[in-house]
Amino acid sequence: MQKDNATAAKDFYLTELSALPEVRITLFVVILLTYLITLAGNGAILTAIATDSHLQTPMYFFISSLSFLDVLCPTVTVPKMLQIFMSEDMTISFVGCVLQLFFLIDAVGTEIFLLSVMAYDRYVAICSPLHYTNIMTKRQCVQLTAGTWLTGFINSMIHTSLTFTVSFCEPYKIQQYYCDIPPLMAASCSSTYLPELVLLLVAGILGGGAFLVTLISYVYIISTILRMRSAEGRRKAFSTCGSHLTVVFLFYGTTIATYVRPTSSYSPKQDRIVSMLYGIVTPMLNPMIYSLRNKDVKRALVKAFRLKRF
Repeated sequence: MQKDNATAAKDFYLTELSALPEVRITLFVVILLTYLITLAGNGAILTAIATDSHLQTPMYFFISSLSFLDVLCPTVTVPKMLQIFMSEDMTISFVGCVLQLFFLIDAVGTEIFLLSVMAYDRYVAICSPLHYTNIMTKRQCVQLTAGTWLTGFINSMIHTSLTFTVSFCEPYKIQQYYCDIPPLMAASCSSTYLPELVLLLVAGILGGGAFLVTLISYVYIISTILRMRSAEGRRKAFSTCGSHLTVVFLFYGTTIATYVRPTSSYSPKQDRIVSMLYGIVTPMLNPMIYSLRNKDVKRALVKAFRLKRF
């Protein structure tokens, strides 16, 4: 094995989900259908929110941003994966790997910060309903959303630049079906101490801060709901938060399992399963969680696509 400081001139080699020919076709069909369902589901929510005036509220503005991220995240990885299935060419250029990692970390980071903003929105709506319209103005919503995207961009720039300062060992094999930080660190033949340290520090400060905002918001939300005298009021309040909490648990659980740990504990097989959950399955489930639990969204979908009510 030799160190190569000119990795930019080389291609990386990705790993297939399965090398078994009899499984490859099945996996291709399943992943393609999952991706198409993700595009259709999130596209439907974006269309419904954009065309229904009743959904022009802060909560649905944030949901539309989440749906856009749920389209972006699998689009970064799935097309390349499908190409590998079809052509069996597992190479990805250095520039392609850099771009894939950048947009993936950007989408994941932005979604983490957006979920905390959505938790704050629910906190204001339930704990300070009389001041909600004054606090969550359209300008404030745009600023908060822009802030999540800017923070996600900066976070991704830091991790991407540090990840590709290390040297990689021939034959530049990445034990994952896309370029991600843990498998790239595992493929390095130079010290990964600094990138790993920065990853843990940034995850602790930014990710931990976002998680803390979400946690504190829901502590106040739950305590406020439990003090409500009306059972119907409690039911409605829990209903508006249930969808968001479900998404939070799904997303935080899988991303923490992937990124918040040292490279020494990296397991290629385990990581491929976990990454499938947060990179492909969760973006498909999010629109189902919001639309199936929300009468307003279902009504808007019926109106937008002129479907019959079930």
